[in-house]
Amino acid sequence: MKQIVFAAIVAVFMIACKPKGDYKAYTNDPLLYSRTVKKLNNVVLENNFPPMIAARNYVYANIAAYECVAAGDKNYRSMSGQIKHMPPMPKPDTTQAPIDFSLAALLAFTKVGNAVTFPEGSMMEYYNELKANADSAGMPSDMLENTIAFSDTIVASILKWSKGDNYAATRGAEKFTVREENGRWLPTPPMYATAVEPHWGKIRPMVLDSSSQFEIPRPPVFDVTNKNSTYYKALMEVKNVGDSLTEEQKHIADFWDDNPFKMNVSGHVMFATKKFSPPGHWLNIVGIAAKAANADFNSTVGAYAITSIAFFDAFIRGWEEKYKSNYVRPETAINKHVDQEWRPYIQTPPFPSYVSGHATNSSAAAETMTSWFGDQLSFTDTSLLEFGIANREIKSFRSAAAEAAMSRLYGGIHYRFDNDEGLKVGKQVGELIVSRLKLRVQ
Repeated sequence: MKQIVFAAIVAVFMIACKPKGDYKAYTNDPLLYSRTVKKLNNVVLENNFPPMIAARNYVYANIAAYECVAAGDKNYRSMSGQIKHMPPMPKPDTTQAPIDFSLAALLAFTKVGNAVTFPEGSMMEYYNELKANADSAGMPSDMLENTIAFSDTIVASILKWSKGDNYAATRGAEKFTVREENGRWLPTPPMYATAVEPHWGKIRPMVLDSSSQFEIPRPPVFDVTNKNSTYYKALMEVKNVGDSLTEEQKHIADFWDDNPFKMNVSGHVMFATKKFSPPGHWLNIVGIAAKAANADFNSTVGAYAITSIAFFDAFIRGWEEKYKSNYVRPETAINKHVDQEWRPYIQTPPFPSYVSGHATNSSAAAETMTSWFGDQLSFTDTSLLEFGIANREIKSFRSAAAEAAMSRLYGGIHYRFDNDEGLKVGKQVGELIVSRLKLRVQ
């Protein structure tokens, strides 16, 4: 009995003496934010979100987190007013109790991420874990309550704003019509899936003035009858490169494949394998780069936010062009006009060829990341180890974007001109974002 009483006294003493400052080491850890983004990345992966929808999931969650950071750090500016249609964000009320803005950012990211993904509640177990860990690390209860309350005001504002981006309206838009005409896109094996998100160009951009901003040249005229035509030479380059890949080229193709849903066919057996989509891969790179740059919590959040915006707008620009050009994939043309048994090294995704989405998006992300971390940062990208794909050394963000673009030629799913023009317009999108969004106070 005495032992029980003594234990109870010790427990009361420990609660009373709970440290009140240790929590900062937990909530201010930039690696914790990267792990939080990875939690959402895993949900996106498991539920097979197409890459452009994944980009939407990431952008609102990261902006919510960033707005919490900006509210508590005078060295960062709100995006309200910089993104023209973004409303003013709620102001923090510190008259009741102090606010831990890092924890607010983590909670806001998680709750917005939970709201824009499915199944419902996917992120809420982790949300509760963040709160419990902050409490266990010594955060005063009144601070924790006020932090949650402030975070919730940001979440509500971001979610209300997100509903005006035309996403819901595009869910009921008419389906894409496939027409079997030379030079036009057709579904490709083995899934022969319908065209993905043909109306994505109607989504409201963050920074772009419109989905058609920045002119993209018309692709070469489809001509397989003239072996000296620009198109025929580009087509045969895809086949010839694909037929003679080196081990290094195969690694590059595999590393940047980023196919969120690959259908595997073996006899009568069909099964899917999943990897991160391009935005998921690049957000992993943001975390690795932030760690390599020794970025603090707020700078890490800013890097994720501005790069998420780059992907969001680059997808809108790229998809507007894809369904405007409606250009045939190399696999389709080679099978019909050159070799009906030919298959690309990686699986062709279900949407038109021109321009390369991966080239466009990677180039835009490279510009925002270069603006944030500089052009001298090099590091090892370990993102694909969990899928059994060896690391690659990243010498710069722009060189990584160029390699990602070239991987599509090695993979046999894009012509060189798809990649080249994608890199150009992606760079323009990224430069525009950098010029318009001044997140840091100089």
